[in-house]
Amino acid sequence: MTGSGTRQARSGESSLAGRNLLAGPERDPAGDAGHGAPGEHPPRMGFFTDTSVCIGCKACEVACKEWNAIPEDGLDLTGMSYDNSQGLGASTWRHVAFIEQSKPVGHAHADVDHSDVDVLALASQGSGTDPVDAAITPTTPAADPAAEPDGGGRGELRWLMSSDVCKHCTHAACLDVCPTGSLFRTEFGTVVVQEDICNGCGYCVPACPYGVIEQRPHDGRAFKCTMCYDRLGAGQEPACAKACPTESIQFGPLDELRVRAQERVDQLHEAGVPDARLYGHDPEDGVGGDGAFFLLLDEPEVYGLPPDPVVTTRDLPAMWRHAGAAALTLIGGLAAVFAAHGSNRGRMRRTWR
Repeated sequence: MTGSGTRQARSGESSLAGRNLLAGPERDPAGDAGHGAPGEHPPRMGFFTDTSVCIGCKACEVACKEWNAIPEDGLDLTGMSYDNSQGLGASTWRHVAFIEQSKPVGHAHADVDHSDVDVLALASQGSGTDPVDAAITPTTPAADPAAEPDGGGRGELRWLMSSDVCKHCTHAACLDVCPTGSLFRTEFGTVVVQEDICNGCGYCVPACPYGVIEQRPHDGRAFKCTMCYDRLGAGQEPACAKACPTESIQFGPLDELRVRAQERVDQLHEAGVPDARLYGHDPEDGVGGDGAFFLLLDEPEVYGLPPDPVVTTRDLPAMWRHAGAAALTLIGGLAAVFAAHGSNRGRMRRTWR
């Protein structure tokens, strides 16, 4: 750590001394974790998940489980979605969310309009249904069509699908609170759990602002996505990205992915999809930017993501300073009490004599 700080100071960058490594801008997480200066370790790698092309096939979930030998986690439907894995957890390192919305589909191209097609009717009658036979009819009488911006009572529907994963945060609170060193920062900038070192304390679980990491019930140890660290070391991409048939999950150097993602957002805006936005890409956000970020077609809350995540250990230095000041004040108060007590005893002795 000291050597890394010296090299950064020589190159004109700020020294590690006096910096809060738990929050704020962080140019080189791997270097600050002891992997050397930039150029001495691989570039930071990450995921860019483009939800606009996710088809919900769950190939990423299957590939992740097969490669990492993750146990099966149930086939129970929630009744709220066509989703059996329900969320990220100790035995679900990739999770494809299915979100059904009663709102216009949004145009893939500005000059294409599918508002006259009832997708529910098409689905119920089979793929051979002529679109003319599936023309949308009002489900309720529309007294004032202009007052119904969603199509005058017509039942429009869209699916939002998104493959969620551990964010591999720049400032990873799970890593900060781990007492055994089970969690560590790799030379690729990712965060990995060593299951043979984890003692099952569970501190990392509430520390994660995304609710990603979880303990397995039978032994209490914590597990999460490793971004296939073993594959990265062999020059291969993670299993989920390799299996994705639509390239919704893209893997590569994080800086390149951020540029590519912004170009994709601009493309969607030009194509008539104004709701497209990036999530987790900003190095100035509350976690210093994510190593796995997303292109979303709606607000983050719709996908079950926090709108403004903040690393939960950000305020630890200030808290320790306040605790130290309080302790010093208490010690000073006790010293004053003992001093006053000793002075009173001295006066009493002189009086008695």
